[in-house]
Amino acid sequence: MLAVDALSSRYGRITALSDVSLRVDSGELIALVGANGAGKSTLLRALSGVQPTAGGNVRFEGADITKLPARARVRMGIVQVPEGRQVFGPLSVEDNLRLGAYVRPASELPESLERVYRLFPILAQKRREAAGTLSGGQQQMLAMGRALMTKPKLLLLDEPSMGLAPRLVAEIFATIRSLKDAATTILLVDQNARAALSIADRAYVLEVGRIALSGRGDELLVNPAVQQAYLGL
Repeated sequence: MLAVDALSSRYGRITALSDVSLRVDSGELIALVGANGAGKSTLLRALSGVQPTAGGNVRFEGADITKLPARARVRMGIVQVPEGRQVFGPLSVEDNLRLGAYVRPASELPESLERVYRLFPILAQKRREAAGTLSGGQQQMLAMGRALMTKPKLLLLDEPSMGLAPRLVAEIFATIRSLKDAATTILLVDQNARAALSIADRAYVLEVGRIALSGRGDELLVNPAVQQAYLGL
């Protein structure tokens, strides 16, 4: 589905990504783990078309999308849930969700809303309330629900558990697992490396903008280098 070959990206003179290659197959959940500043979020931004690239190429469903703008990638089915949630606080929960469906036919809206409300029942209860009044965990659910309104082919999740209480972290990861079980293809970035690797089919470890390790999620969980660097063992 997604093939990244020798991708590079810079912030001015600073190289953020260098020669990054990876693949995501349809139906997979792929985790990206690494320290702060390793380039994980930059990679997601580059894949969604927000961050310019300096070299390499990105192919999605066989098409070269390296130069496509973000809006074109959304229409192709690549949707990112950004770090920090970024909901529209003054708007209602349901209006936030409706905004996510702007690329879909209006006839699909009721079905899409119902799907999101089944996945996140608390959003159905609060559908008329302002998004800014939700808790951090509820806002994260709303951000994920808004992305799902587009019916994404590839969902990019950037730090979905950041700043959440442990109980809510478990709830968010259970939701991500359920999305995977429903055949949603996911590329996941999260500082909670243990939780991310536990649900991932495969994973890549980024260090200073480069892929340092890759393998099955369960294999990397027991890799001594990963345990020492990211799991506190």
